[in-house]
Amino acid sequence: MDLSGEVAVVTGSGRGLGRAYAEALAASGAAVVVNDVDASAAEQVVSAIRAAGGRAASVVAPVGGAEVADRLVSTAVEEFGRLDVMVTNAGILRDRVLWKMTDEDFDAVVDVHLRGTFTCARAAAVRMREQGTGGRLVLISSPAGQRGNFGQTNYAAAKAGIVAMARTWAMELARADIAVNAVVPVAATEMTRTIPAFGPVIAESERTGAPFPDWLRRDEGLGTVEDVASLIVFLASAEAKGITGQAIGIGGDRLALWAHPREKATAYADGGWSADAIAASWHGGVGAEPETYGIPAPKVPEA
Repeated sequence: MDLSGEVAVVTGSGRGLGRAYAEALAASGAAVVVNDVDASAAEQVVSAIRAAGGRAASVVAPVGGAEVADRLVSTAVEEFGRLDVMVTNAGILRDRVLWKMTDEDFDAVVDVHLRGTFTCARAAAVRMREQGTGGRLVLISSPAGQRGNFGQTNYAAAKAGIVAMARTWAMELARADIAVNAVVPVAATEMTRTIPAFGPVIAESERTGAPFPDWLRRDEGLGTVEDVASLIVFLASAEAKGITGQAIGIGGDRLALWAHPREKATAYADGGWSADAIAASWHGGVGAEPETYGIPAPKVPEA
């Protein structure tokens, strides 16, 4: 897929998924602004892209505030002349159960994930509207934001908010031909390595070089970071024109479109509902098939 002439920013791209996104975009012809808080990691990615014949520059700074967002966009313009794609991937974790989570734990995660996505997308949208040639905002969410996850109040809330922003911005930026989509990735990362069912399989694959087993790639939809990067390239391309306001999942062998929240069941009572009337009708009415919550536990085949 040819992205020659395109310019992209990828936040949090010094390692893991972000690095895979940056390198895949560069391999498809895009110039890439690499961002990370680790200067050494960012420079390694820039060097790798350049060694492969691509174009890259780096911005070493934590996303969150408007100043860094503006700097990312200005670097893209100063180094490569324009901005076409903004991928908001940067994130941190501060996992705690609700009663142990501090204000600092909550604020730190929301600042990087949610506020960082907002400020970077806003800066990109301003530039793209000025250019008048459209653009792409690719916002990285998570299954935790779609379903919730134990110990991740801050992370799940931020990732759910990112999908809500994608839907909102898809409407607001449609006239400017700027597409906005959320990506829900599942891949072998530092976080998924901590899941007991996945950790040993990932470690064994890394030790031996063997591919992940079919049950992991297909049934659980978990593969390598490179598996996810192909969706980023597609959404950045002309082939994705008209696709906007969606939450798209990818991992391993699985590609999926997530449903947006909608009313599942409805009931009506003349004059409105009293608490007693709700109690009397709930289990046989709108509450007959309650929604599940939480990320489903992995189903590991028996040996």
